[in-house]
Amino acid sequence: MADWFWAAVAGLVAGGALLVGAVIAWFVKVPATIVASVMAFGSGVLISALAYDLVLEAQGEGGFWPTVGGFAVGAVVYVLANNLLDRLDQRNPRGKGEDSGTGVGIALGALLDGIPESAVLGLSMVGGGGVSVPVLVAIIISNVPEGLSSTAALKQEGRGAKYVFLLWTGIALASAIAALLGFVLLDGASGGLTAFITALAAGAILAMICDTMIPEAFRSTHAYTGLLATSGFLLSYAVHVAG
Repeated sequence: MADWFWAAVAGLVAGGALLVGAVIAWFVKVPATIVASVMAFGSGVLISALAYDLVLEAQGEGGFWPTVGGFAVGAVVYVLANNLLDRLDQRNPRGKGEDSGTGVGIALGALLDGIPESAVLGLSMVGGGGVSVPVLVAIIISNVPEGLSSTAALKQEGRGAKYVFLLWTGIALASAIAALLGFVLLDGASGGLTAFITALAAGAILAMICDTMIPEAFRSTHAYTGLLATSGFLLSYAVHVAG
């Protein structure tokens, strides 16, 4: 098979992990405390992944300013988009509950993180280089809790199965397309551009963690939130070091 095909497959596998988490949350009655624990654990995984697999990679690829610029843009785009979705959701009667917006917010973070992340994953395969297994594993480890926690929140908000699975299938397909485009279009791109795109994913995901995942997890896990997040961080860090 051609390299572009495997780039798309890598993106689909990474995005498909979100769908796996969604399937678990939808068909298995997961207690709220377990969902919150997974959310806290996943927050730690994501923080480690964005620090070691995204920000450091961006710094090494393009230097300080493209990394800072991309990181800031990613955070701002997420916050603005999430605020817009919150306003739209408040117009919907089922969006007026205490938990409104949490599921959509995490899904938005997964999308804003997943597209540039998958593009960089595809770019890493340019020139015959195989996919980075540690990076792919780190993405999968972080995406399953994201899909699970977001779907659990969406289910609680009254969203239907069609809405939920079309949402995650769309994000998984978008990840595959992004990986393919990263392989095709970013070949020969400057280090600064690559760094900007990579850091953009990191900024978006950190904003999402702080705005949605950690606050939501803390409501149920309380004093254990920090320990669970630390455990997730260490697991992701171990995967990074092993690579």
